[in-house]
Amino acid sequence: MGADFVMLSLTPLLIGVAAAVACALPGNFLLLRRQALIGDAISHVVLPGIVVAFLLTGVVAALPMMLGAGAAALVAVVLIELIRRLGRIEPGAAMGVVFTAMFAGGVLLLEQSATSGVHLDVQHALYGNLESLIWLDGYGWAALLDPAALRALPPELPRMAAVMLGVVVFAAVMWRALVIATFDEGFARSMGLPVQALSLSLIVVAAIAAVAAFDAVGSIIVIAMFICPPAAARMKTNRMGAQVAWSVGFAVISAVLGYVLAGYGPLWLGYDNAVSAAGMIATVSGVILGLAALAGPCRTGGNAQASVLR
Repeated sequence: MGADFVMLSLTPLLIGVAAAVACALPGNFLLLRRQALIGDAISHVVLPGIVVAFLLTGVVAALPMMLGAGAAALVAVVLIELIRRLGRIEPGAAMGVVFTAMFAGGVLLLEQSATSGVHLDVQHALYGNLESLIWLDGYGWAALLDPAALRALPPELPRMAAVMLGVVVFAAVMWRALVIATFDEGFARSMGLPVQALSLSLIVVAAIAAVAAFDAVGSIIVIAMFICPPAAARMKTNRMGAQVAWSVGFAVISAVLGYVLAGYGPLWLGYDNAVSAAGMIATVSGVILGLAALAGPCRTGGNAQASVLR
């Protein structure tokens, strides 16, 4: 817990926690709206946009990646509508075709383009690069009070912290409107709430969280955190506030425990090498979901609308 921990593990751990919380918060509302796989969809759609943005600009930066991801999302919407109308198939099937094709195209671009030298390849896109986000100037805990050392923090940390804070503020400000629109759209409309705008804003916030986390932690954590902590929390309580609190707790536990097990778990078992931190974090979140499914007091489901609104 000394200088080595601050330099090598503190920033990756904080980035993992921030990404997990930023994805888990909107994941609660998406889960209750039966749109939990929107995180999976976002991670599929943004990959080719991020790669094309890098190929056009030559730099791995937040703004070009955000713009590329947004353009890819717009292309996906157009393609889904075209396929739905021309093929006369249901929207779900059209989305499945577009999301799969765009993700495959993104992987192909990664493999065929010269992106591996800048930590933008298939491995980093799927599993992230948490282990490499070390703080070279973090010589002990005193560095947290050193302005010069703080300026050398990995840029992913302030970016993910800002996104997490933005998601928290959005959830706090729009809490009542989101809850009402999630459980009873008709009642929300009768109150004059902009239901469509709320739904769109929720998806936009989820997309921002996913894109911001994509470069640092990869799509594995993004997909897992949108679904596993909220789903596990849903099995623990029928109250919305408690569910959000449980999901944040599960997200933090998954990030911390997964990171520790990735580094020390193989050593405890007698192996010499560590495993992927992102993969282990996703695994821990899945284990938590499995335990909640087995022992959660609300695992049988049912109509929870009356109590979850409180």
